[in-house]
Amino acid sequence: MKIRKLLVATLAAVGIAATTVGGATAAVPAPTVGSLQQYDISATYVSGLSSGGFMANQMHVAYSDVFEGAGIFSAGPYDCAQNNLNTALYGCMDTFMARKTPAQLEQLTRDRAAAGKVDPVANLSGDKVWLFHGTNDTTVKAPVNDDLATYYRDLGSNVVYDNTSASGHAWVSPIGPNSCTSTSSPYVNNCGGDPVKDMLTHLLGSVNPASTSALTGKLVQFDQSTYTPGGSPSAISMGNEGFAYVPQSCQSGASCKLMVTLHGCYQYFGLVGNALMDKAYLNEYADTNNMIVLYPQATTMTGNPRGCWDWWGYKSADYAQKSGPQMTAVMNMATALGAGATTAPPALPAPAGLAVTGTTATGASLSWSAVSGAASYNVYRDGAKVNSAPVAATTYSDSGLTAATAYAYTVAAVDSAGTVGAKSAPVTATTTGTATTLPAPAGLAVTGTTATGASLSWSAVSGAASYNVYRDGAKVNSAPVAATTYSDSGLTAATAYAYTVAAVDSAGTVGAKSAPVTATTKAAPLCVTASNYAHTQAGRAHQTGGYAYANGSNQNLGLWNVLASSTIKETSPGYWVTC
Repeated sequence: MKIRKLLVATLAAVGIAATTVGGATAAVPAPTVGSLQQYDISATYVSGLSSGGFMANQMHVAYSDVFEGAGIFSAGPYDCAQNNLNTALYGCMDTFMARKTPAQLEQLTRDRAAAGKVDPVANLSGDKVWLFHGTNDTTVKAPVNDDLATYYRDLGSNVVYDNTSASGHAWVSPIGPNSCTSTSSPYVNNCGGDPVKDMLTHLLGSVNPASTSALTGKLVQFDQSTYTPGGSPSAISMGNEGFAYVPQSCQSGASCKLMVTLHGCYQYFGLVGNALMDKAYLNEYADTNNMIVLYPQATTMTGNPRGCWDWWGYKSADYAQKSGPQMTAVMNMATALGAGATTAPPALPAPAGLAVTGTTATGASLSWSAVSGAASYNVYRDGAKVNSAPVAATTYSDSGLTAATAYAYTVAAVDSAGTVGAKSAPVTATTTGTATTLPAPAGLAVTGTTATGASLSWSAVSGAASYNVYRDGAKVNSAPVAATTYSDSGLTAATAYAYTVAAVDSAGTVGAKSAPVTATTKAAPLCVTASNYAHTQAGRAHQTGGYAYANGSNQNLGLWNVLASSTIKETSPGYWVTC
């Protein structure tokens, strides 16, 4: 167990792109909370960095009936890791250890295709593949990237391989915040050129110049549980929220391409917010080239402390096959947007007979007719999904509503693969009671922030039994707030949040909301990856008995030498802990 923990820590330290954010990003539009809608998708592609690059290759190979090409920054060939962490670390990132040859992995792919575990290998012949590896990238070594190029070429793909850039281990973009040779947060480098244009030109053909104006599309934030097998993203190391950037032209009915883009480790939204979405330079091309960009999100779990995509088997031995849980979830998202629409099974029909069966001052009850083939149902209030878990029955009771207020409800059936069907015709439920007379709380103020939290206070309202606190329009308190203070948590570093507060009377009637205030969380402590010897030389750690220990916390970082690496951060002056 100790050896496995050390290997996992080493993977995080030396293996896959890890991102912390030192400042807020603002280029992408503010997200609109909603669900994925189907568009007219003419072609589907996948791209990714590092662990996202390995995952992009897996998606392309497993679903080659749908994906027509791939763009990969720094990764190795299909199923290089062979469900083994040691092989992943020392054979598929470094070259200390033997790994399968491209020819052996090509045969593995053919065998899986024959068994129906991945799509036919013949689909890869002629597919366009764009690969990138920088000469200063020692995280996933050059010979491993070379194997990926060989793998694709041997299977007949049309490969362009850029391995002359001086870049470190990173996604490379004209608006990347880091210098070209850097291998550091946020792992988006600027090397003076435009590799994103090169990638898209190879994959799509000629492309229009990227937009230099404010983005006109919308960034949709959606609930990934809708598309996750079992309905629990965290159970397969995926985040609750995913994102899709949809240009105005696609919203208006234009035929569009779809690009699925997969982040690296420690680069997921729950930790770093818009770091990749903002700087990858994909949305700028999306606006001018009728291209939707889907940004699925991984997160952490036991065995995956850095939020990597599963390319070595930490969650499932089927991680590189169509039956892999993360693979299935990402494919469900792409399908919901219209990928493979010509071959995908028809969506379930809209439930009939939706009706309001009762209302109270704070709730509404619904019922509808069963849909053949439905495994569960989703319930939507005013367009937003309200059920946190799949609804197995054909009834639902909503709560936490405002008295004497009208709400519009729709329902959609969900099949066993997680595909959401058409929504029902809406019905209106009007809660009972009378409109509140409680005024909006005055004096709402931000009393403090951390990297992951914000504290608020406000003046008491006469007649209030409790208060509700709203972040970006959504209520965040699960229980009534009796005090005139509240501490919110689980926030993203260096991100602005809008808060309002409303008083609630003894009957549960919610009063008017206060004027909003904005709380901006502090930047997350910067994680530093270096050899344990370098940490001691820089004053971040000290050594005793041949081992390095973090200053302040005294955490054991491993052997004190130039080969053993670790990632640490300073949470207070002179106090260092592992990231």
